[in-house]
Amino acid sequence: MAQKLHLVFGGELTDPGKTVFRDVSAIHIVGIFPDYASAYLAWKAEAQRTVDNAHMRYFIAHLHRLREEESAGSAIADAFGA
Repeated sequence: MAQKLHLVFGGELTDPGKTVFRDVSAIHIVGIFPDYASAYLAWKAEAQRTVDNAHMRYFIAHLHRLREEESAGSAIADAFGA
């Protein structure tokens, strides 16, 4: 079974209604987790810790989906001789 890695990260947004970070160099990388459940717990802890700042947002990125897209892209490239 393939690992399904998840990245938890966040930072201050320019506007609470958008997903544009105020300062990309200040993005907080919480960590990479082996499954969604543990990533969710880390996300929830950070979201609760920063609840008083409406501009702070944390996200869960599904890293395993990026790997799946890469594999699918390679299969397509192979099929077309690229």
